[in-house]
This record gives sequence, C-alpha cells and structure tokens, in this order.
Amino acid sequence: MSRLQELGARIDAREARIGVVGLGYVGLPLAIEFAKVGFPVTGFDVDGTKVESVQEGTSYIEDVPTEELARMRSEGRLDATTDLRKLGGCDVINVCVPTPLTKSRDPDVSHLAKALEDIRKVLRSGQLVILGSTTYPGTTHDLLMPMLESSGLRVGNDFSLAFAPERIDPGNRQFLLRQVPKVVGGETPLCAELAARVFGTIFDEVVTVSSSQAAEMVKLLENTFRAINIGLANEVALMADRLGLDVWEVFEAAATTPYGFMKFLPGPGLGGHCIPVDPTYLAWKMKSLNFPARFIELATEINGHMPEHVADKVQDLLNVDRIAVNGGQDPGAGGGVQAQCLGHARIAGPGRGSAARRQGGRDPDPRSPRARVPARRWHHLQERGPHGRPAGEHRHCGDHHGPRRRGLRPRGGKGPPGLRHPERHAERHRRPREDPQAMIPPPHE
Repeated sequence: MSRLQELGARIDAREARIGVVGLGYVGLPLAIEFAKVGFPVTGFDVDGTKVESVQEGTSYIEDVPTEELARMRSEGRLDATTDLRKLGGCDVINVCVPTPLTKSRDPDVSHLAKALEDIRKVLRSGQLVILGSTTYPGTTHDLLMPMLESSGLRVGNDFSLAFAPERIDPGNRQFLLRQVPKVVGGETPLCAELAARVFGTIFDEVVTVSSSQAAEMVKLLENTFRAINIGLANEVALMADRLGLDVWEVFEAAATTPYGFMKFLPGPGLGGHCIPVDPTYLAWKMKSLNFPARFIELATEINGHMPEHVADKVQDLLNVDRIAVNGGQDPGAGGGVQAQCLGHARIAGPGRGSAARRQGGRDPDPRSPRARVPARRWHHLQERGPHGRPAGEHRHCGDHHGPRRRGLRPRGGKGPPGLRHPERHAERHRRPREDPQAMIPPPHE
C-alpha cells in the first residue's frame, strides 16, 4: 500500500491530522468543522493575536460561536500556532490565505507564495495539499505544483494536490457551511479522490470536477455572475433616475415573473472580500491570453461609480433644505444612506466617499436627526423634478447664464464646482417645474 493509499485509510478513520493555514473567516470555520467530526486539527497563522484567541477559546469570527471554539479546545481537538514548521506533522494541509489585488489591480499572490514556501520546506510523502483561496484559473497547476515539486517529490505519486474553493457567505444563517456543496478538482484522479474523501466528512455534498483549473473557474464564475448582474441593476438605477421612475417599484414588479429573472438590486457599490476582487482575477488572466473580458470591465466601471452617484444624490437632497455640505454633517456616515438616493425611502447601506466628507464635512452621531434624510423629501423632489430646481439651473451656480453664487468657482471655468460631466448637464433634466423661480438663489452682489 502506497503512502497516499494509507492517507485515504487514515482519513476514513478520522485519524489524519488536519492543518489549516490562515485562520480568518474561511480557515477558522473550516478548522472547527473538521474538529467537530473527530479529526485532530492544527491551525496556523502569522497573526499572533488570532493564534492566542484560538488557544484561549475565544472566537473573533461571527460564524464561529465562542462556546463551540472553547469546547473544541477543552476536548483537545483543536490547537493553533504561528510555527509553520509544524506543517510537516499534518497529513492534510488546507491553504486559506488572502488573495487580494495590488494597487494596480493585478492579482496579489504574495501571501499564497509565502505559505507555499513554508509548506515546500516540510513537504513529505503521503501529504495532501488543498488550496481553498480564490484565484485565477491555472494557479494550482502553474504555480503551486512546480513550487511543491521543486522539493523533489512528485504530485500523484508522493503527495497529492487539489483545489477546492471556499464558498462561505459570512453571517449567512440560512446556509450553514456543511450545507453548501463543496467543489473539488485535483491534479490527478487520485488527488481529487482524496480531497473528496476528506471534505465528504464535513460537507453534505461534494462535487468533483475534471481538473483544478475547472474548480478555479467555478468560483470565479459564481462571483463574476453576481458582479455583472449587480452592475446591470446599478445601471438600471441610473436609467430610472434619468427617466424619473421609482427604480424599486420597477425591480419589485419585474421579480413577479415566475421564470427567467433573478432579482439583483442596485446599491452604493460593491463590498466584501470576493465580489469586488474575483472578476478582476479572471479579467487579468484573460488579458494575458489576449482576450478582453468586456462584461467584467463594464460592470467594474459601473459599480465603481455608484458611491459617487449615491453621494451626489445625498447632496441634492440636502440642497432641498439648503443644508450646506461644506462644514455640514455627513448623512452617509454611521447612520446609513437612504436608498431614496436611488429613488425610494429605503436603507441602502453605508455611504462611502460621501459628498460631505469630500467637502470637509464631519461624521455625525448616527442618532442625529440629520443622519437620515426624511422620506418625504424624495416625493418633494419628484414633484419639483430630479433636483428640485428650475429647468436648466446648475447644481450650485443659479441660472445657466446668470451670475454665480458668491464664493463658488467652476472647475477650470468649464462648469459649476462638483459637476463632473458639464457637457451632459443640459440634457439631464427637462421635466417642467411648477415654480421656476422658487429655488433660484439671490443674485451676486
């Protein structure tokens, strides 16, 4: 019996020691699940505070109750260390390190490369290495395998290598970790089989695909699908704003169809660890193959401009009550920007890069009355037009051809301050107003 066949028997008997590199929102829940089914588990992290918390039985991850972590520690099933030399004593090594973007929006695999180097130094025959961090197609085959084989061992004969992407939705109480099917792809059939056997102990369903590249593409497809559809929803919100429509009414009605429609809603941009990053990994890989990922690029552009759009809408709502942005309180900080900025009185989430903060405003007490803009203001705006101003009037400067308000100068003489596309301004809002003089500021003295 080969060392890898012996590993399969140890997995079935729950005797294989499981190592988890990276004890973040992916790694710690995974370590807990393996410990709960009887495996001895060792967690590894370069952050000493995380290791100390695990050793004390105190959870710092929302999805891991402290009581559960403390029980695993008291039963001796889980420990943690910063000493990565102990990886040599693990039979199965799960790599769950961050894979962010660089400042130039290229894949940053520095954390992954460091973890692989630590593993290579102690790699031995009979081990299974599984990458769970999201990355571009080909990472496991083109980066991990050559690095690990430089130790003199050969994949499929001496050690096994597989990719099994994390699919954790932090804070989701509806779908627990074991209820979400686990996708697995190996460098050889035996690699895939061993990875499926170890994950079959903690997941209700394991889906095996033909290769590690296919498994890498699965995860990128999931989050690219989400990012592109969010981009479509955000663009529809911009369209509805131009048309004077209630975007929320449109989405709610469209969602009543029983087929062919999945409801994605607009918002103030993308957040989290995955959706803003993963499509860029795929686009970067395709660019190296001279294939432009046009849907991804367009969705990234639209989603990236939504915080600015929401901030501008907040500024417009404040202008209705003649509340100055400069020196005023930020309605987007802490208390949450209302989705009336997109067309309806509903909380949309925290504002990022808000107009008030850009203009030197202060972050308010979220309990302040100004931290939320009353819903009635949106209806008032609808009666008067998208910005509550007479037709043709600029955002800050009074009438198009009239004198400017004192102390406000256009950017470069091309338009009013804060107006990013002055050439589009004249076509923006042509709806008639009831009282064309009501909102015109006093002339310059």
